[in-house]
Amino acid sequence: MIEILKKSVLILVIFALWQVVCELEIFTPYILPSPITTLKTMFDMSLSGELITHVMISFKRIFIGYAFAFVLAFAFGGVAALFPKASIYYEWILEFFRNVPPLSLIAILVLWFGINETPKIIIIILASFFPMFLSIQKGLTSCDVKLIEVGKIFCFSKFEIFYKIILKNAIRDIFVGMRIGFGYAMRAIVGAEMIAASSGLGYLILDAEELSRADRIFVGIFTIGICGVLIDRVFLFLIFKFSLLRSEK
Repeated sequence: MIEILKKSVLILVIFALWQVVCELEIFTPYILPSPITTLKTMFDMSLSGELITHVMISFKRIFIGYAFAFVLAFAFGGVAALFPKASIYYEWILEFFRNVPPLSLIAILVLWFGINETPKIIIIILASFFPMFLSIQKGLTSCDVKLIEVGKIFCFSKFEIFYKIILKNAIRDIFVGMRIGFGYAMRAIVGAEMIAASSGLGYLILDAEELSRADRIFVGIFTIGICGVLIDRVFLFLIFKFSLLRSEK
């Protein structure tokens, strides 16, 4: 409880200063609405179901793209662990796309696929794939050689060594990569929705900007941040649990 209070101090101070600035009318409500007004707008949008709808649409896109990205990252990481020499065939193409900002591809993706779900899913895949791939690859390829030798002594097949030894050793790195990858997916979908969407949290922010509704812009920002923090806590919990299980063993 004390730790929660300590972590909340700075947030409360920021909100208090924000309210004071609004009370002193340093900025007009048109530019900077008060936190009370913003929270009221957030409450009203939640009651009407508008905010929930945007959240569900955005997270549906995120989870679809994120799931594809994880499967691809795990597949390439597994190939790197089981067949190290095979990575030479895809190393350059992955390095190329790793250095291309996903949002820079929106224009060509919209041209090819139109304003539908496909461009947004591809953007999420590209944004979240590389953090997960690099972490998964590190976990799967850094297993202690002595453990692998023990598996060979017990006549484990290559896939048994992968499943029973390498994979279990890499669990923590996998979850760390998933945690980082999800953060990138959140950022990417908001950017994609602000350019090529008619719904979602990114669209909510852009639409509010066009309507000159700063309170709705803050509602979109707060919603993204709160959802991101909650999901990040889930990943931290899973990482902590698996770390405990490994230490017990």
